[in-house]
Parts: sequence; structure tokens; C-alpha cells
Amino acid sequence: MDHEKRSFRDLLLLYATAFLRALSTGLIGVLLGIYLAKLRFDAAQIGYVIAAGLAGGAVATLLVTLAGDRFGRRRALRWLALLGGLGGLAAAFASGFPAILASAMLGMLNGMGRDRGAALVLEQAILPATATNESRTKVFAWYNIIQDAGHALGSLFAGAPYFFRAVLPVEEITSFRLAVGLAAALILFTAVLYRKLSPAVETSASERHKAPISPETRGILLRISSLFAVDALAGGFLVSSLLSYFFYQRFGVNEGAVAVLFFSARLLNAFSHLGAAWLAKRIGLVNTMVFTHIPSSVFLLTVAFAPSFPVAVVLFLLREGLVEMDVPTRQSYVMAVVRPEERTVASGVTHLVRVGAWAVAPSFAGALMQGVSLGVPLMIGAGMKIAYDLLLYAAFRRAKPPEEAAGAGTA
Repeated sequence: MDHEKRSFRDLLLLYATAFLRALSTGLIGVLLGIYLAKLRFDAAQIGYVIAAGLAGGAVATLLVTLAGDRFGRRRALRWLALLGGLGGLAAAFASGFPAILASAMLGMLNGMGRDRGAALVLEQAILPATATNESRTKVFAWYNIIQDAGHALGSLFAGAPYFFRAVLPVEEITSFRLAVGLAAALILFTAVLYRKLSPAVETSASERHKAPISPETRGILLRISSLFAVDALAGGFLVSSLLSYFFYQRFGVNEGAVAVLFFSARLLNAFSHLGAAWLAKRIGLVNTMVFTHIPSSVFLLTVAFAPSFPVAVVLFLLREGLVEMDVPTRQSYVMAVVRPEERTVASGVTHLVRVGAWAVAPSFAGALMQGVSLGVPLMIGAGMKIAYDLLLYAAFRRAKPPEEAAGAGTA
């Protein structure tokens, strides 16, 4: 098999694993808060469980960043899938708070509603090798489109408890357990697909023995990771499982209505990635990140004050049509400004600070929801995201990736 065919096959496999993982993440993101509420956990406990799952993901991301290339990318991806699936199954059968907490951490249970885990670090380090500089952002855009298609369907699958109760003689809580078990099974299946990746996805021996990062890259990563930490801390107040809990409690809607809402949101996310690739070619990666992200945060801020569920739905969907446009552009930008052998470390470091910050915020968000107001986390998260966008623009508006620098030189 020649290099081009092998690269294309690896790309398709990564698209498939991203889709399956996103199905699982979309389902859990919508259902987790409601599932835990059905187990009679309060808002603070729900926040702790979500934080534990994200903390497990942060630990896994750290290990992958430090040793993923040496351990082997394919082997690391398989282990992540096995742990995620088994931890998810444990969460589906557990009942007590300590057991759920431990299961969430072991299985890296992702209450974000979007796939931002350790597997993503390795997949994004592999993706640039399957594309040219000119097509790199497009490859990342399609990767995110496929993910958000999975997130959308997964969100719709959050209505699975209804289906299980309709076709099986099961109680309500059992129907929720079956849905969580379905999410775990999807993760386990990705382990099978990872076995089919070619050896070309691994780093060469010479690359593994090079210094992890150059001083120039270290400086870039320090600046951009500091900013990403602010954005991620804000995002930790806005994880999908807490947002679904917000709609469930504030407006008294059931899991079926919330599932349809998040299905619609993820569809808008998916379409926005195509728009991001198109826009980035015209105004640049950094400009696309900033000037689409600020309006999305303004829309989110208004959701906290919405007088009714229909109004909240409209404002939330307007937000979701813009909020993800910075994702493929951000990923492409980070991979563009480092050397090929630095991509796993760069991807790992930037994801690690994000996952670590995400892990901190849900505990505070849950406590604020219980002790102050359901809408407070939305207000805090939106305000912090706007501050992040302004700081990012000030720091990186002149730092161009190769294709933009070449275009400026030609002009």
C-alpha cells in the first residue's frame, strides 16, 4: 500500500473513531446530570462527579503528553478506549456516590458533551501527517464536523431511556443505566478500530529521541496555554451535563426535550466548522477564533436571563451556531506553529491545561447552582470567555501560520 493510500485509510479510521467517541460523549453529556439527579444526587454532588471524570481525563492527557509517543500511539489509544469503556460500564451499574465518583475518574467520564479527552491529543498529532499545509485546516474542519455529527446523534440518543422503557419491561432508573451502558459500549468498539491503524501513525525512532520542544515552541506554548486555561476554566462552568441540568431544573423540561435541544445544537456546531475553514482562508485563523467566539458568549449570557424555555432555546442555538468555529482553527493553528516532531507534546500540553481547568470548575458550578442560582455559572463562564478572546487577539494577532505568512510575503 503506497503512502497516499495508507494515509487516507488512517484518516478514515480516525474519522470513524472520532465519530463513535463523539456519539458516546454526546449521550453522556446530556444524560449524566439528569441520570445523577434520578439517583438522588444534589447539584453539588453532580458537579463533583463531572469534575472527577474530567480529572481522570486530565491525568490520562498528562500521561499521553509525556509518554504517548514512546509507549506507542496505537497502543495508547487502545488502552484509553478500554479504560473509558470499562469505567463507563461501572458507572452504569453503580449507585452510591463514592462508587460513581471512582467510576467517573477511572473511565474519564466526559460530562463536557464534547470530545476533548486524551485520545484527541494523539489523533490530532497524527492528523497533520495525512494532509498538506494547504489542506490541514480542511482536514481538521472535517474531523470536527464528523465529531459534531456524532455529538448531535449522541445527544439525540439521550432520549434512549424513553425507548428502553417502551420496548423493555424495565423501571425508569434501569432505562437510564442501559443508556449509560450504551455509551460505554461505543467507546469499547473504538479499541477494535485502533488496531487497524498502520505503523505510519507512530513517530520515528529519530523523532522520539529529539528534544521534546524547542525554546521557541516552549515560549509559544506557555503563552497560548495560559490563555487556553482561562477559556477552559470558563468552559468548565458550561459543561453540557450542567447545562442540561439547568434546562431540566429551570424550565421543568424532561430528558427528551433536552436531548432534542442538544441534537440541534450539535448540528449547528457541525455546520459551523465548514464555515470556520472558509472564513479562516479569508481573514486568518486567529481572527476567526476571536470574532466568532465573542458573539457566542454574549448569546450565552442572555440564556441565563431567558424568561421561558422557547426563548432560552433560541438564544442557546444562536450561541451554538458560533461557539465551535474556533475549534478547528485553534487546532490547526497550534499544529502549524510547531515542528512535526513536537506535535504530540504541543497537542498534549494545550489539551492538558484545558482538561485540567475543566476539571476544576464543575465542582464550583454545581455548588453555585445549589447555593446561589442556576444561572450564575452561565454568567461567570460567558464573562471569562469574552476576556479570553480579547487577550488572545492581543497576544497572537501578528503570529501567522506558514500558509498565512507565505500569502503575506507574496502580497
